[in-house]
Amino acid sequence: MRTRISSWLLAATVAVATVAVAPTPAHAAAYTPSSNPILFVHGWNSSATTWNTMIGRFQTDGWPSSRLRAFSYNTSQSNATTAQQVSQEIDRLLAGTGATKVDVVTHSMGGLSSRYYLKNLGGGSKVDRWVSLGGPNHGTSSANLCFSTACTEMRVGSTFLATLNSGDETPGVPAYGTWRSNCDGVINPVDSTVLAGAANVLSGCVAHNSLQNDATIYAQVRDFVNP
Repeated sequence: MRTRISSWLLAATVAVATVAVAPTPAHAAAYTPSSNPILFVHGWNSSATTWNTMIGRFQTDGWPSSRLRAFSYNTSQSNATTAQQVSQEIDRLLAGTGATKVDVVTHSMGGLSSRYYLKNLGGGSKVDRWVSLGGPNHGTSSANLCFSTACTEMRVGSTFLATLNSGDETPGVPAYGTWRSNCDGVINPVDSTVLAGAANVLSGCVAHNSLQNDATIYAQVRDFVNP
């Protein structure tokens, strides 16, 4: 699995470096019957609608709407509680499509609940590929400005993150991919998103709330989940 990730990361790095002269073809990794359904998990103070643009692009590339699911949740609650909802949503998606595994694409704090699910709730056997767009995987100073349970968990050095990141940061058989930008503006430090054992991609200058809408990032994510 690590070899597969390393090969993909090399390709992604080259793509980022050359995007101005050789953009990714619009249908480089179009849907096939073997493509996994995808669950999208939004971040703090957001909702399922944040995925409308990306879901629309997946549909344009052939994914049936029945295999693309986003859901909303209470972003003030503990990420451990949200992880239970992630588990339920994945089970619904598997039951509704007949698939054996899903891919999970997350933005910001959505990466924490889904990682909790993978590590602590048996999710590793149900997820093939996992994506974090601007995730506070090692905390962000921006979380010092809000005071809900979820915000406390996102702070640098929190007990929640220390436990989540203990041992293997990318456990099990899923392939992990992260995307970060030096223009993020919300995840501080930017390299908080990086996970040991993942394909870690530094994108162009993209603001935090535009990561899930950027066309270049979409093409890279699509190719990552559907190699």
